[in-house]
Amino acid sequence: MGTVDRRMELKVEGVVQGVGFRPFIYRLAKTYHLNGTVRNDGAGVIIDIEGKKENTNHFLNNILTEAPALANISNIQHKELKPLGYSDFVIVKSRGQTEGKVMVPPDIATCSECKADLVNPTDHHYRYPFTNCTNCGPRFTIVQELPYDRNKTSMQTFIMCEACEKEYNDQLDRRFHAQPVACPNCGPMVQIIDRKGKKRKGDWLNLCQKLLLEGKILAIKSLGGFHLACDAKNKRAIRRLRRLKNRPHKPLAIMCRDVDIVREYCHVSEYQLDLLKSPAAPIVVLERRHDCDLPRELSPGQNSLGVMLPYTPLHILIMESGPSVLVMTSGNNSNMPICITNQDAFRQLGQIADYFVVHDRPIENRCDDSVVTTISERPFFYRRSRGYVPNSIPVPVDQNTNISIVGVGGDLKNTFCLLKGGLAYLSPHIGDLNTIEGEGAYLESLARFKSLIHIEPEVVVVDLHPSYQSSALVENSKALHKVAVQHHHAHMASCMAENAINEPVIGAILDGTGYGLDGNLWGFEILQGDYVNCARKVHLDYVPLHGGDSSVRNPWKVAVSYLLKYGGKDGEELVTKLFQGKEQPVEIIKKLIKTNQNITLASSCGRLFDAVSAILGICQTASYEGQAAIELGELVPWLASDTEVESFARSTSPYPFLIKNGVIDPELMIKGFIKDIKRGAQNKIGKKFHDTVVAMVVDSVQLVGEETNLRKVVLSGGCWQNRYLLMLTKKMLRDRGFEVYYHKLVPTNDGGLSLGQVMVGYWRCKNVLGCSGTSNAYQ
Repeated sequence: MGTVDRRMELKVEGVVQGVGFRPFIYRLAKTYHLNGTVRNDGAGVIIDIEGKKENTNHFLNNILTEAPALANISNIQHKELKPLGYSDFVIVKSRGQTEGKVMVPPDIATCSECKADLVNPTDHHYRYPFTNCTNCGPRFTIVQELPYDRNKTSMQTFIMCEACEKEYNDQLDRRFHAQPVACPNCGPMVQIIDRKGKKRKGDWLNLCQKLLLEGKILAIKSLGGFHLACDAKNKRAIRRLRRLKNRPHKPLAIMCRDVDIVREYCHVSEYQLDLLKSPAAPIVVLERRHDCDLPRELSPGQNSLGVMLPYTPLHILIMESGPSVLVMTSGNNSNMPICITNQDAFRQLGQIADYFVVHDRPIENRCDDSVVTTISERPFFYRRSRGYVPNSIPVPVDQNTNISIVGVGGDLKNTFCLLKGGLAYLSPHIGDLNTIEGEGAYLESLARFKSLIHIEPEVVVVDLHPSYQSSALVENSKALHKVAVQHHHAHMASCMAENAINEPVIGAILDGTGYGLDGNLWGFEILQGDYVNCARKVHLDYVPLHGGDSSVRNPWKVAVSYLLKYGGKDGEELVTKLFQGKEQPVEIIKKLIKTNQNITLASSCGRLFDAVSAILGICQTASYEGQAAIELGELVPWLASDTEVESFARSTSPYPFLIKNGVIDPELMIKGFIKDIKRGAQNKIGKKFHDTVVAMVVDSVQLVGEETNLRKVVLSGGCWQNRYLLMLTKKMLRDRGFEVYYHKLVPTNDGGLSLGQVMVGYWRCKNVLGCSGTSNAYQ
């Protein structure tokens, strides 16, 4: 090798285990004629390298520039050591306990090489539904603890055959130390069981395809949980699935055999295709083609479809000769966590699925499918889970901080977030916490995450709402401090954090429901502040709602409140006309509003959408959260690009409204569309209403900007899932000279709430509390 004039020890932190990083280091060392060792460690990957100084410099530079695509290096430390005279470069056995500086990568869609093996009759992975390598396959969903080695995964009970062991130990093979490596001779196996528990004989794949073509409903065990599947062209099967799952209207995701099938049914850009085919392989919400002949029952009241491609060998094989499009929805009962064990699936889905496609590889970590759309050729998350979790998010805190924090999230669309060492780790989508099973899934996932990151939080951050179940679940936490954060402040902080903002901003928060500082329901708020302090500057006028949560499920009740408060005599007449058959409950609502009994005051944007949706006859009773607003959003164009926004920005025609003393008064708007309804102009009201909400936000932000001299604006809250609202507001604010930031890394809905919670908790503890006591810290 020549003279050895330098030896270095490198510690590489981040997502560097389970992604082919050590074989990459091995090949790089050989390229530059360097000797030494590389091994996995609790802190990351440790490299001990020696050789000529020039070669070690090239080696160090190329680690960053040529690292495997799935690696995510967060830090490299190195120190100079005395040369030892190594005679070769070798990969050595892992050692060390996790320090929380390394994280297993997310689950990764099947790579092109494994797809080729799947159809190659000479390969021992031929038609094997668990084929994988270091470039693809399960990671997070099979890991039990770190370092990420086979004996610490759910593959530990599967003893490798001679062929698999050879690949696993060959440093130049792409399956070198691929922990889930297996084949038909030694790995997990699939079987089909009917709802009575009887195993079906014969080839599982042919039977599976046959059953789907016959219109049967199958519960299929996938990477992070079960799916419920049926033929997406079979209306009868879809209707039956909806009835049995008690999911009458909420959209059902579909899986298409390939991109040609996707193009047949949806408008799809090259960027959206790249997202569909990416290693994360999320569900991508796409605009439905006008000539799409898939049943409307897939997404009632909507002109979009949630589409994904087969992301495991199991899916690829099933769709090879079965239906070209499958419903592939979460394997659970409504509002329950996704099933991950065979036993739970039989118990919970036994009255829904006709057959169960199961296997014997345990799922260690529940992880539902991610759901995204695209805004300005960037991902925009509805749900961040499989394919992205547990990747960390860098946030603006002291990188050397030793404060460990958990944000517990909300009660709907729940995620929690752990903050450690300048990185935020969001959990997979957990969902609703209103069931015992949901609570159990939350606590189980939190315990596993804390173990993987090696963290016991010192600070617990909860929502200000006094009755949130997410807060109750951590009542017995060992944390020293508890911080309560107002719901919409957390939304604002979440958007600030992912955009690396650490200065005062204006927050335009449009949401469904959030407990306010005055005890009322907030949700249309223009805030001003930073992570520590937050002031409410402008808000939508309060409307009295009868029955609290009952109004959320019954948008017609919200419509009655809006028409009675703001519509005058015409509003009362419209209530009588629109809600025939509901005369008795309408009279009760009128009486309760007048006497102020059983009334909740709400400034919510979500409830305003509910009211308009019900008045227009779109959705008067909701079977899922946000249904009325989502279906109302279908009245406006699908803005696919920033270029399209330009023309709509020039043609907005909002209803009039007033902003007085920090309150947006919608009376003129309500009276305006009552007149339009009388004139028979209902088809124009949807767009005009959206344009009005945009104008309300833009004018309110303008007022706060003039008062505070702030020019940075963050947009957060569930109502920004409306792409017309988001894209038009973004455009019009930028036209007025504001810097506009929105979500691209975490959901704008409550799925991103926990990130904001940990950021507020961190800065309150650092700057205000010195980490002692409990704080609200609001103006």
